[in-house]
Amino acid sequence: MNSLQTHIENYLTYCRYQKRLDEKTLKAYRIDLTQFYSKIPCTNLASINSAILEDFIAELHQTYKPKTVKRKIASVKALFHYFEYRELIERNPFHKMQIRFREPVILPKTIPLHTVETFLSTMYTQYAHANTDYLKKNTLRDIAVIELLFATGMRISELCSLKVRDVNLFDRNILIYGKGSKERQIQIGNDDVIRILEEYKHVFYEHIQNCGHFFANQSGRALSDQAVRRMIHKYTSLAAIELHITPHMFRHTFATSLLEADVDIRYIQEMLGHSSINITEIYTHVAMKKQRDILTAKHPRKDFRV
Repeated sequence: MNSLQTHIENYLTYCRYQKRLDEKTLKAYRIDLTQFYSKIPCTNLASINSAILEDFIAELHQTYKPKTVKRKIASVKALFHYFEYRELIERNPFHKMQIRFREPVILPKTIPLHTVETFLSTMYTQYAHANTDYLKKNTLRDIAVIELLFATGMRISELCSLKVRDVNLFDRNILIYGKGSKERQIQIGNDDVIRILEEYKHVFYEHIQNCGHFFANQSGRALSDQAVRRMIHKYTSLAAIELHITPHMFRHTFATSLLEADVDIRYIQEMLGHSSINITEIYTHVAMKKQRDILTAKHPRKDFRV
């Protein structure tokens, strides 16, 4: 193993045990840094200069979308910050570089509320008409998953990571471990959601206890995000919904609906677990109904008599 490769492995170990990054972040770092190592023309750490980094970044721009390029550059910059911190390099080549590029604003995709209602109604109908215990149990769990996604706006990774101890249905409180292992709590305000979660927990009690996760399959293993995606696709088809629905769209719909209901954006930021209000502000571009209501009620043209 050569010098650079060794230093990258040491950095990943540092990220795991010192920075205590989660597995998903570590996996992304490993992918990005392995790619960096394979693309640069030298393996000696001291030989890596700004010109080499600029060539690497130029190649990224030719291959990936701006958002992906931004993430990969951030991974490499963090690596060189570590090299500087450990005094493995005399000067960080990134200090001489100006990396600025405009990322296109991609508005979050939401689900119309009547479509969410159709989706849930289809699930409850399937539950009522399930003709086997196995199907009835699975449908109950599926309903609980979607109700919780929509009720809390949590990420699919956060939902699948929920442990039994994180869900307090008596106090209606969910403890969520978000990005960077940041904790946040969110309340469940709807009685129907609490009821379905309590029913699910009762029916799946043995499976939940066996795996330790709140959401389990009937084999006693933690529910995966891929299983949730397949489940959403299944009910989308059953409901004859043409829209392509992803788990994250329930999060976007949660945030946009609250914003349109005049909830303070700072509360929404806290509920979503965003580190910056700037991230949450993307939803202000999506709240078209609110924009329409404002312009209808407040624009001075309504008072003209022409």
